[in-house]
Amino acid sequence: MKILKYLDSKVSFVVALFFLCINVNAQDNEEVITADGIIAKVDDYIVLKSDLEKAYLDFLSRGNYGGQETKCRILQQQVIGKLMLAKAEIDSVIVSDEDVTANLDRRVASIIQSVGGNEAQLEQLYGRSLESIKNELKDQIREQMTIQRMQQEITANVSVTPREVQQFYKSISDSLPFISTQVTAGQIVKYPEINKEEKQRVIDFLNDLKRQIESGQLSFADAAMKYSQDPGSAAKGGEYGWTKRGNFVPEYEGTVYSIEKGEISDPVESDFGFHLIQLLDRRGNEYRSRHILIAPKITSADVEDAKNYLDSMRTLILQDSLSFEEAAKEYSDDKYTADAGGYFTDQSGVPRVLAEEMDANIYFAIDTMEVGDISKPLTFTVSSPGTVMHQQDAARIIYYKERFQPHEANLTDDFERIKRAALIKKQGKKEEEWFLDARDEVYIAIDPEYKECKIMQ
Repeated sequence: MKILKYLDSKVSFVVALFFLCINVNAQDNEEVITADGIIAKVDDYIVLKSDLEKAYLDFLSRGNYGGQETKCRILQQQVIGKLMLAKAEIDSVIVSDEDVTANLDRRVASIIQSVGGNEAQLEQLYGRSLESIKNELKDQIREQMTIQRMQQEITANVSVTPREVQQFYKSISDSLPFISTQVTAGQIVKYPEINKEEKQRVIDFLNDLKRQIESGQLSFADAAMKYSQDPGSAAKGGEYGWTKRGNFVPEYEGTVYSIEKGEISDPVESDFGFHLIQLLDRRGNEYRSRHILIAPKITSADVEDAKNYLDSMRTLILQDSLSFEEAAKEYSDDKYTADAGGYFTDQSGVPRVLAEEMDANIYFAIDTMEVGDISKPLTFTVSSPGTVMHQQDAARIIYYKERFQPHEANLTDDFERIKRAALIKKQGKKEEEWFLDARDEVYIAIDPEYKECKIMQ
């Protein structure tokens, strides 16, 4: 059994299953199992037969072995997930609307990018509006995040010692996986700086909107729905509900607490772009507001300036005047890789990534490079800094540091990967122990067809 591959794909099995967009619906029907395909019920949450089949097929598509035992294990984890949702209600474990919206925006942005960065193309593909797609995903994402929160609480104190890693390694010694080609590669990213003329264009546009709104020619809500580039609020007239202080960027909240109720601010700059903000109400550390967000556009000249900046940095690195790692930590605009010295890391935080799991653009770039090379500045597309829905060009240089040939997993070369597998197994055992303790607190019923899975035993 490819246990390391299985455990890596598990990434805590409960969460992985729920990222398949499994439909989780509360039911008012008092019947335990009905003819509509319900195979398990946990309080008001259900598992459909189609949920199980989709999760099982996805598991197989990742190159894992199947069989009835595997299907039973997947069903058990789905039931555990539903139990976590039910227990979250009992224990008042809550995920904030702000966190859900941020997660939803990132997810939708990723989907849009996968279809070429075109919202209209996404709507055509699904035959529905973007807002309809987001509404369907929102409840699912809230439940996914609730399960993650519960899981974090359950496994918060779980860790593995080096001795436990060695014991785990010995337990799988007769089925060690073959690790495919790995590479160590990094990047230094430079987001183009927006020129002054473009910033002034946006400021002038927002000032004109403010004038029209204050003169009664245009309502704030209509202006937000027509012009705002904030996907989380534009469709709602730019409005957010009651928000606790500390949830928005300092520039936004500083403005909210410096204007009067009903007042509209002058354009305010943040990492997201420029905001026109109206305070609707305020009480202590909470406030209601709405805004119109416009992000200045990057020009080709701005991108060329970024590439020239990186070209100079590349020269310094090649001359040994500056190390790649130091340059990445100090100057890279990509926060996800900068802290690791610019390197891409696996799920264990180790800067050795399976070649087939790398971003396709990075993979194709290093495929034309020799080990030790640093590429010339390359243009690529990213979500704009601070936002998630709007794409822009940026520049980067790529360092192809090392290549590791395919090999059988071993403690010397793959300790962190094996450690992570051992940790996930231990976390899974902890979750199962939690399930045995928590199952008596809620109503659980399993279709007799799956009695051989012995989920309740």
